[in-house]
Amino acid sequence: MYKPLIYLMSTFVLLACAQEKELSDLIITNANIYTVNETAPKAEAFAVKDGRIVAIGTSEEINDHYQSENTMDLDGATIVPGLIDGHCHFNNLGMFMQTVDLTGTTGKKDIFDRIKAFQKKKNAGFITGRGWDQNDWEEKAYPTKKELDKLYPSTPVALSRIDGHALWVNQAALDLAGINNSTTITGGEIVKKDGRITGILVDNAMGLVWSVIPKPSLDSRIAALKDAETHCLKLGLTTVTDAGLNKETVELIDSLQQIDELKMKVYAMISMSPENLDYYLEKGISKTDRLHIRSFKVYADGALGSRGATLKKPYSDREGHYGTMVTSLEDLSLIAKKLARSEFQMNTHAIGDSANSYVLKTYAKELKSQTNRRWRIEHAQVIDLDEFDYFTEIIPSVQPTHATSDMYWAEDRIGSDRIQGAYAYKSLLEMNGRIVLGTDFPVEKVNPMLTFYAAVSRKDLKGYPENGFQIKNALNREETLKGMTIWAAYANFEDKEKGSLEVNKYADFVVLDRDIMTVPIKEVPDIEINGTYINGEKVY
Repeated sequence: MYKPLIYLMSTFVLLACAQEKELSDLIITNANIYTVNETAPKAEAFAVKDGRIVAIGTSEEINDHYQSENTMDLDGATIVPGLIDGHCHFNNLGMFMQTVDLTGTTGKKDIFDRIKAFQKKKNAGFITGRGWDQNDWEEKAYPTKKELDKLYPSTPVALSRIDGHALWVNQAALDLAGINNSTTITGGEIVKKDGRITGILVDNAMGLVWSVIPKPSLDSRIAALKDAETHCLKLGLTTVTDAGLNKETVELIDSLQQIDELKMKVYAMISMSPENLDYYLEKGISKTDRLHIRSFKVYADGALGSRGATLKKPYSDREGHYGTMVTSLEDLSLIAKKLARSEFQMNTHAIGDSANSYVLKTYAKELKSQTNRRWRIEHAQVIDLDEFDYFTEIIPSVQPTHATSDMYWAEDRIGSDRIQGAYAYKSLLEMNGRIVLGTDFPVEKVNPMLTFYAAVSRKDLKGYPENGFQIKNALNREETLKGMTIWAAYANFEDKEKGSLEVNKYADFVVLDRDIMTVPIKEVPDIEINGTYINGEKVY
């Protein structure tokens, strides 16, 4: 008569144990997890509840304490924290996906063929495109409007260079913008040859044409954001740091996120203008679980490829030319002074050694003894060797594929001495202790695997140069992964909620088809994403 009693008691104990398991929304087991948490860098499993990680450890530990209707055995697949692009142009990517794609073009004929194909399909009243780079052509000089005028004598054409700092336009576009030989511009250049306008506009001069391009409809703006999101999610990005958004676009992003039409998390750098500065300083910092507004994007100078970056000494390949400050020194100082008195972050585009020098010294002057401000230099591309120590307090935000895109011609631009302080990512990391990695897309390709590969190998996809470009400034794999996760989150004031896989942080993670930390580095560009998750929800 005792056996049934023992059986019933055992059954009761088993049921009680089963009921003691906590319910979760998602359980991942049998995975190769790089947590980017220094106290527990590796794990096998984790449980997710209400969008956050509630436990992480071994598969046995998670299975013993948690249960879920959505349990996934990953059979050893690699997981890393959701990837963060530390500097990109998310909205611009979407908008440019609606225009002529000129990336990778090898010359003018290639460009004209693409324009003709686009126009046959779209029949646009104003043709726009982006992505050409004369440095990739056999003839490396800037193009002129002559060929565009012949093809499209009455339809305005405006084609942006790959870096977004030069615009190739035809006469119809110049006429529409009211640009002629008497037009003057500050912080840019209307390029002329033999006293005649060539059709190339640099930096602030581009705004004259942008202002007359028809504004996109609301539907096309929404489509652009969704197209950009689709492209980014399939490549493993869960947060994008958009380096320059206007109020209208920020509000559209917020409205789409609120109705669950946009999953991507966005750290917004507000484009610097007097109107934006006044509005957001009065409104203050704003944050949801997907949108964070607490920084301003400021342009100090232009780009090296278009010779707009501001140098202390003339360009090595253009006599007497120093580049151009896009924002005046006086205005940079005034902006820094205002932002130093607020909680907002100042993130300044600075490429040339002169621009970097002024911005770094201005930051130091205005911040004085303030701590935890996390102000950033975006690009930090050419630094005077005597001025790296400024980065002990200022965060460097760099783009590794810029180094491998520019390495073919960068030394021609700035010479053998200045190149020693250029694309110096390891030196910047050693000075600050952190470095933020991004792409600047659509200037470079979106794929974060290319960022990882370029940071570690310092080579192009063909394996050139054999020993890597300035290999002393390569990052190791652990540093690179941190630059794309926890350090990028830190630079966005979000390291307490994302950037690593640990309890109480959002369950933003990516499943890879191979181990990014151990495969031969030449295989990294071919790694594919088998799943992208934001707040525990599979979004790709």
